[in-house]
Amino acid sequence: MYVILGIGNPGKKYEGTRHNIGFIALDYMGAHYGIKINKIKHKALIGEGTIAGEKVILVKPQTYVNLSGDSLREVCAFYKVPPKNVIVIHDDVSLDCGKVRIRAKGSAGGHNGLKSIILNLNSDEFIRIKMGVGAAPIHYDLADWVLGKFSKEEITHMSSAVDAMVEDAVPMIIKNGVEAAMNSFNAKVY
Repeated sequence: MYVILGIGNPGKKYEGTRHNIGFIALDYMGAHYGIKINKIKHKALIGEGTIAGEKVILVKPQTYVNLSGDSLREVCAFYKVPPKNVIVIHDDVSLDCGKVRIRAKGSAGGHNGLKSIILNLNSDEFIRIKMGVGAAPIHYDLADWVLGKFSKEEITHMSSAVDAMVEDAVPMIIKNGVEAAMNSFNAKVY
């Protein structure tokens, strides 16, 4: 069993923002695999289904980005899922828009949602799918940038990246392991 968590902020105000690419990806994943993410449990919207023959729990925390780990800790404890079977999808400002990078473990890299997850799981050994949203222009505050909406051009790149991640990368992680997915996806830009 895998827990797949998309980092994002709840509410209409944050829909379509760079920080919510994890929620956007999970919504697409749910639609693609016929998994309804509509149960309210563990401070999150949850959906249960199957991807690549494996049971998955899709999780959209309703705790805001900075407290994502609170929800994930409860989900993992309830379903008895170890950190190595957790996949976290999140925005990354150090990657160009449309680039996908997969990692088996690592630091928070300044991302407050990841800091919360590492603290709550007491581990950094969970799989991350980093979705590049591009760096903030010099005149932008980082918070304003990540809470800003994608441009039309960025939406094109992000749509292709989300498609590849949902349709190919996640099933490859589940079937063949994170190393195979890293080798296949980390060099591509969508």
